[in-house]
Amino acid sequence: MSNQSTEILRFTTAGSVDDGKSTLIGRLLYDSKSIFEDQYDNIKATSERRGEQYVNLALLTDGLRAEREQGITIDVAYRYFSTPKRKFIIADTPGHIQYTRNMVTGASTANLALILIDARQGVVEQTRRHSLIASLLGIPHVAVCINKMDLVDYSQEVYDKIISDYKTFASKLKIKDFHFIPLTALHGDNVVHRSDKMNWYEGVTLMYLLENLHIANDQNHVDARFPVQYVIRPYNDAFHDYRGYAGRMSSGVLRKGDKVSVLPSGFSTTVKSIELDGKEMEEAFAPMSVTVLLEDDIDISRGDMITRPNNQPEQGQDIEAMICWMADRPLQLNGKYALKHTTKDVRCVVKEVKYKFDISNLSRITDNPEIKMNDIGRISLRTTAPLFYDSYTKNRETGSFILIDEGTNVTVGAGMII
Repeated sequence: MSNQSTEILRFTTAGSVDDGKSTLIGRLLYDSKSIFEDQYDNIKATSERRGEQYVNLALLTDGLRAEREQGITIDVAYRYFSTPKRKFIIADTPGHIQYTRNMVTGASTANLALILIDARQGVVEQTRRHSLIASLLGIPHVAVCINKMDLVDYSQEVYDKIISDYKTFASKLKIKDFHFIPLTALHGDNVVHRSDKMNWYEGVTLMYLLENLHIANDQNHVDARFPVQYVIRPYNDAFHDYRGYAGRMSSGVLRKGDKVSVLPSGFSTTVKSIELDGKEMEEAFAPMSVTVLLEDDIDISRGDMITRPNNQPEQGQDIEAMICWMADRPLQLNGKYALKHTTKDVRCVVKEVKYKFDISNLSRITDNPEIKMNDIGRISLRTTAPLFYDSYTKNRETGSFILIDEGTNVTVGAGMII
């Protein structure tokens, strides 16, 4: 599947305030030669002006934080860098509890969550919260970076204890792939270059992990799901009979000649051809945006889905989901909301609120739970028309939706179908 020129790894960074996240991102950008000399000179001059003993790499990302503090809301700051092996997109989200919704936004497409722990503090509530969100959002890989090892004299005992504490707590979560790395972002220990101060550590550096983490299997290549976004009918003589269905592959693979069925009608037909930028393709796979042409003339419109006859998504109007609430006004029981799922727009009503998470200890609050801003809970919905969906754990694309307040048109919740 990796016939694209270079793979893109999306990762999200999360940690408490002051555990060195900005410095770590700055160090990655600097040591991987992803910033320009003049940017570096600028930071160096600023550091000297502030009387700091070293070049403060955190200044690379702190400009965004200054804007946040002035009340300019940058929900998620994205940074891009690349090495000869891979391209990277970093979603940097603030660590405070009032930013849970930002973390959900930044993490929803990530392959990897980078969770920072201050070696002096160990596992704190925010570590648990970020790990829970990573687990709920189905992020396949987690790298736990134990930072500031220089401040605990590069002690293996401290490192081992933090790992043991973290594993005890994380055993309740649904995360398949963990990596632990002891590092000092300030001095660059084990970030891009191996540290000679921690010879007891036999694992890889953070950069090695980022470049070599196996992510080809993170996409669902099994279940073919093609939600139709747009029907193309040119209405001119040159393309008199042309009828194409444009959209993005949510998952799986479609090939020329494949037997397919169209939902909701259930009609079957065959893929006549697949086009990308006017050129014919043999196959399309997630996350490619293509136009699909079919052998038979079937009535298909936006929000319909092309799938395989023997591999169908669930269909239904009663949806069970985890919801992360993003609005000032709490979720209303029996409230009506607009719901957007793949390319389909419907309306829905909230039938039941089952529980919300106490994120500090992963317990469930069941007696009369009210879901307010940044809360995560489980709800039941009824939609005005059937959705074609998979569970979020099986398919992050067809298993997610957003809720919109019809009065203000603001996104108020992000949902993951159970």
